[in-house]
Amino acid sequence: MPEHRHAAPLGVLLCLMLAMPLTGRCEDPSITANALFEGRAMLSIDGTPRLLRVGQTSPEGVRLVAASSREAVVEVAGRQVHLAPGRDAGGAFSSPGRREVPVSRNERGEYRVVGSVNGRQVSFMVDTGANVVALSGNDADRLGIDYRRRGALTRVQTAAGLADAWGLTLDRVEISGILVRNVSATVIEGPHPEPALLGMSWLQRVSLREEAGVMYLRER
Repeated sequence: MPEHRHAAPLGVLLCLMLAMPLTGRCEDPSITANALFEGRAMLSIDGTPRLLRVGQTSPEGVRLVAASSREAVVEVAGRQVHLAPGRDAGGAFSSPGRREVPVSRNERGEYRVVGSVNGRQVSFMVDTGANVVALSGNDADRLGIDYRRRGALTRVQTAAGLADAWGLTLDRVEISGILVRNVSATVIEGPHPEPALLGMSWLQRVSLREEAGVMYLRER
């Protein structure tokens, strides 16, 4: 007698086809916004750094929809997710382990990154020649740091000549999710430096390497 094969119902076949990921992945990628700029974002996707411009899609299928210095919007599998600097996508996305932040040179050859001091946003330039984190008096006032009362007065040499400065300790300095506490800093009276300088009092407490015009900051 001929062998009878029972065909699976069409609905079952459709469900099986829909359940099979096109890329072979069964989980959402881990996504972190390491550094944000106008129109582009440095993302960590499953631990791989990806510099995307708005409209570009990474090999992992992550498309950058919008980006500013405050937020990136990415799209994955039809879902849009909003990311703040140093924060993972949350929800169904997995959280990365030890953070590594890639910082690309800008058109002037500077390494610039957006971070925070005591939870408030600050723009920094990475400066391995600076012994400590340096803030302008204007930035300190904006951040609510009473440096004249908290700090020790000294004088420093600037491009414009000698200026009053105050040495103090910042409670928290964070760069894209890498948090360092009790950071030695100097606040210089007036509008400079602009941007603030991310000096060795912070940098020496992370792992630092440079490759092909990209500086990598990695938490220890």
